[in-house]
Amino acid sequence: MPEWWDARGGALIPALLAPLGWGWGLAARVRNAWARPWRAGVPVICVGNLVAGGAGKTPLALDIGARLAGRGIAVHFLTRGHGGSESGPLRVDGDRHDVSQVGDEALLLARSAPTWLARDRRAGAMAAIDQGAAVIVMDDGFQNPTLAKDVSLIAIDGGFGFGNGRLIPAGPLREDITGGLARATAVVLFGADEAGVGARLAGPSSPPVLRARFKPGPEAKDLDGRAVVAFAGIGRPAKFFDTLRDIGCRVVASHAFADHHIYQAAELVRLADEARAAEAQLVTTAKDAERLPPDARDAVRVLTITLEWEEETALDVFLAPVLRR
Repeated sequence: MPEWWDARGGALIPALLAPLGWGWGLAARVRNAWARPWRAGVPVICVGNLVAGGAGKTPLALDIGARLAGRGIAVHFLTRGHGGSESGPLRVDGDRHDVSQVGDEALLLARSAPTWLARDRRAGAMAAIDQGAAVIVMDDGFQNPTLAKDVSLIAIDGGFGFGNGRLIPAGPLREDITGGLARATAVVLFGADEAGVGARLAGPSSPPVLRARFKPGPEAKDLDGRAVVAFAGIGRPAKFFDTLRDIGCRVVASHAFADHHIYQAAELVRLADEARAAEAQLVTTAKDAERLPPDARDAVRVLTITLEWEEETALDVFLAPVLRR
């Protein structure tokens, strides 16, 4: 994402782009005002955010899906398939579809539960219900007004917050903060609140705040103490690099790519050569792994993450009405 989207970035470019941001905000308000959301016959849980870029939506969606599936509920994921060419609705199949067709998030979700790709969210929900979905978990789509949501959770990264507080393209905001929070059932704040998000959520009309953090997967034990060459094409690659240092890796080189970047064979050859010369291990994220050429995956270690909740049962309070339905 552009450097000026961060609250600590320069002020000149955002100021120049501010009029475009106002236009973006106006278009969003008009769209919401004219929308007539369709209500599905099963509960719909939306996991979204207010900013563009990585805030933890997909790990949160996976966590919710696992909770529901663990209780014997037929949960299906619904996603737009960002970065893919397919418009859907179609059920994602990792054996038939690749990242150029359905995007990395859809492939990652499909490893956990039935996943539907649909730019038309209503059509996607109808397809999922027709195939037995008892609950639909949307990965993204909070700003899409065509499908009514029973629960809307907003993911916020505590280190980035709302960035510079401006609308796209002057900043990372997809919509006005006040309006977005008014539609949210709850906020999930990831990590320490370094961006001062808590102050913005302290008002009497603000949604409840749940706290969680990203916990490195079991691969962390094997990577502890090892020299690594890290690469990532996610919303905030630096966050991944910091995680590697936190688990004890010696990061001899790090390479940040654009969000959803599809890796080419030549790029992987250069990275492998660099790692070999440094006697280091190539490491990336689970989402990036979905975008690797198949013949390069064996040479790259993947560090997975899960969620660790400050209060393990806090989320269940908001899922309870859905479960009763």
